[in-house]
Amino acid sequence: MVKKKKNTEKETVDIEIPEKMDTPQAEEQSQINSDELDDLKNQLLRALADSENNRRRFEKEKEDLSAYVISNFAKEMLAVLDNLNRALEVSDKINIEDKNVDNNTKNFIEGVKLTEKQLNSIFEKFKIIKIDTLDQKFDPNIHQAMFEIENDEVEEGTILQVVQEGFKIEDRLLRPALVGVSKKTSK
Repeated sequence: MVKKKKNTEKETVDIEIPEKMDTPQAEEQSQINSDELDDLKNQLLRALADSENNRRRFEKEKEDLSAYVISNFAKEMLAVLDNLNRALEVSDKINIEDKNVDNNTKNFIEGVKLTEKQLNSIFEKFKIIKIDTLDQKFDPNIHQAMFEIENDEVEEGTILQVVQEGFKIEDRLLRPALVGVSKKTSK
């Protein structure tokens, strides 16, 4: 064996380094050390993989949280949109080209239209989308049937009337569409 001296700041330490390990005992020790090394490598790789998976899961949860944190607020804003749409339905009955309609009424109607347009663009920005319902097949996951309409001209279960529009925020249902669904006439 070769003896080497290792100098540290405080003291000198003698370290023995074996020159060669030719004995069967040394080979067995080397094999054990190799197996332990392989186990440690595997444990390290698993720990790194777990760490990466956790990082990805936390990133996904963070994205989901930021996307859906506004869900309650968005549900409340849908009521505002509904009221604006009702106001627009009434205003459509007023002919703003008529000379008897004063400028205040015209300006009010234009303001309601602009407000509705702005609210829709904000919904679009936050990925809040209207569910396409009319003439679609009824889907209980996104529609709520309010009544049935007898009709033999279309396939049974087709949505013929929309009482209230439904909305999604990304892929999560915010509010189901309230609809009237077709059924075959009873004989």
